[in-house]
Amino acid sequence: MTTSPAAPQKREDPIRPTDDAARALAKTLLRGARFGSLATLGRDGHPSASLVSLATDSDGTPLILVSALSSHTGNLEADPRCSLLLAPGGKGDPLAHARITLKLQARRIAREGAEGGRIRRRFLARQPKAALYVDFGDFSFFALDLQAASLNGGFGKAYELLPGDLLSDAAAARAITAMEEGAVEHMNADHADAICAYATGLLKAPDGDWRLTGLDPDGADLARGDATLRLPFPAPVTDAASMRRTLVELAAAARRPA
Repeated sequence: MTTSPAAPQKREDPIRPTDDAARALAKTLLRGARFGSLATLGRDGHPSASLVSLATDSDGTPLILVSALSSHTGNLEADPRCSLLLAPGGKGDPLAHARITLKLQARRIAREGAEGGRIRRRFLARQPKAALYVDFGDFSFFALDLQAASLNGGFGKAYELLPGDLLSDAAAARAITAMEEGAVEHMNADHADAICAYATGLLKAPDGDWRLTGLDPDGADLARGDATLRLPFPAPVTDAASMRRTLVELAAAARRPA
């Protein structure tokens, strides 16, 4: 009696359907990162990884400030394809924590003009110590334009994301950019108590001199010394009026007794 070989088992696709929870996690990892591992292609074709400081543009596009003396700068000039691993980690097994790999195209930013000024301002708000060298002649800003992303939310939680899953609406980003600098200055000067309430009441951070450092359609960035926080908005904001309304509503929620 002969038996036929068992049919091979169909391999289960490890990639989960992208849902709102995955998008929210990916945006949190991207907007909250202050550093990441940048992978570029060397002149010999071999991948090369280096550590870079990060900020994000109004729409979420990653921004880096790099020296011409660094090998990754020359690599990006020769081949703009690159990847960025954002992995904040935590206690215990590092593979149990969420991380994201971004597939990108690097684009050098001219210092002159509105784009260069905006990117310089947003980068220094996120990385204030970079003021020591930001204007050195051999340093340049690059925007890392998003092509796709791979999100690992922990064991068994893998997702493939598109730019639209991570980036803010372009029109909303332009509208918030137009009012961001003045709104940040106003909040820090006149509403320091609300900013502290965001940090302590909503984000459960220690009390202290928290300041607002940035606003975008999806949330607000706070800092106290070297510590940073990301305050996600309940829903994306699209203009100055909805930004004002959201900040007021969040302040009220932060002060509400538990």
